[in-house]
Amino acid sequence: MATKRIKRERTPAFSSHLLLLFHSSLPPSLPRSSSFPSFSRINSSSSGRPVHPPEPETMASEKHFKYLVLGGGVAAGYAAREFAKHGLQPGELAIISKESVAPYERPALSKGYLAPQNAARLPGFHTCVGSGGEKLLPEWYADKGIELILSTEIVKADLATKTLTSADGATFICEILLIATGSSTIKLTDFGVQGAESNNILYLRDIEDADKLVAAMQAKKDGKAVVVGGGYIGLELGAALKTNNFDVTMVYPEPWCMPRLFTAGIAHFYEGYYASKGINIVKGTVASGFDADANGDVSKVNLKDGRVLDADIVIVGVGGRPLTGLFKGQVEEEKGGLKTDTFFETSVAGVYAIGDVATFPMKLYNEPRRVEHVDHARKSAEQAVKAIKAKETGETAAEYDYLPYFYSRSFEVAWQFYGDNVGETVLFGDNDPATEKAKFGTYWVKDGKEGLDFASKI
Repeated sequence: MATKRIKRERTPAFSSHLLLLFHSSLPPSLPRSSSFPSFSRINSSSSGRPVHPPEPETMASEKHFKYLVLGGGVAAGYAAREFAKHGLQPGELAIISKESVAPYERPALSKGYLAPQNAARLPGFHTCVGSGGEKLLPEWYADKGIELILSTEIVKADLATKTLTSADGATFICEILLIATGSSTIKLTDFGVQGAESNNILYLRDIEDADKLVAAMQAKKDGKAVVVGGGYIGLELGAALKTNNFDVTMVYPEPWCMPRLFTAGIAHFYEGYYASKGINIVKGTVASGFDADANGDVSKVNLKDGRVLDADIVIVGVGGRPLTGLFKGQVEEEKGGLKTDTFFETSVAGVYAIGDVATFPMKLYNEPRRVEHVDHARKSAEQAVKAIKAKETGETAAEYDYLPYFYSRSFEVAWQFYGDNVGETVLFGDNDPATEKAKFGTYWVKDGKEGLDFASKI
């Protein structure tokens, strides 16, 4: 019997050779204050964490669900919303998360959460407010009959039987499993860096990490901070620390910041802009060790080139690793992630992977890609659920036609990136960091074919 295709929203049509970066000083899509202007601000004593882990006597239980999402990050929240759109019976869906709170928009942690005034706090940035959607509070999940199983670490996964086992011995069995485990931060202790275990050497991945950073900033108020890494997290946290009146030095080994996306011309603007804000940038070297005081708090950062930096706080942002260890040997992997088809189904029938852990066929470039960014986490979750529900009704979902999209914001400037950064580059506009409202862009040209320039009024 012929399958019926369901209608999908079209993304803009771009040539496979359209490779673009756009920069402006705060486009309309990115608000000026903290991460999301609609966030409610509440005291940390009412932080939106009313959902508690199961009582001890239930921990050795066995629970069955039709759908199960493993992971409690951005992708989990957007998957839950998509399931609810298609209709759910109470008790059909559960989300298992190691965290103690319902899914939330992680980008807020390096932006509004660290603001010196009116800082964002839960429940203000639960998913799905980051894309302009409804804020899914714990009560929303209860109303929809979705079970939140929080503060629960899964230590064993049998994909063939779709059975998960928690650290407390509880067993969870499902018909359809969505793996949304995300990534873990790479830590300097992984490489045996001397002194890397000292107090106030911090990382940022989840809300507990953010709380530790906030506490350290309060304890070391107006102190010296060293940021190790010149990527997303490094740039955003460098700005956040400076906004909180810290003396900030950034250290990274590359010749310029964000080398995976930025050209030298783009980086010229950002490094000049950061310098104008009083941030010291040290390039071409790495942190080789740390000294601590009598209390075990970090006090100095020793660089490989022999320089020594004073530090009250050190923030490390040197990348992440997809959390796929539970599934080794059970499913096909590619490029560090779990290999999926265009519907995000893995080589194990009924097991899907979404967000950071998925390596999927990118239609635009006709090659497998793994994308670590919130935009893809949201959209891959929605795509997987649409495909699951379509299959149940004998329909076929549309293929995932994703245009790579990345963005970030620091101080009062922002950038957006579309496509891929291969080929020759053309920079247009004004990238002089001294210009009051600099606005510029770069597009890439591959194989002699022109791309498309893009501009937007502020």
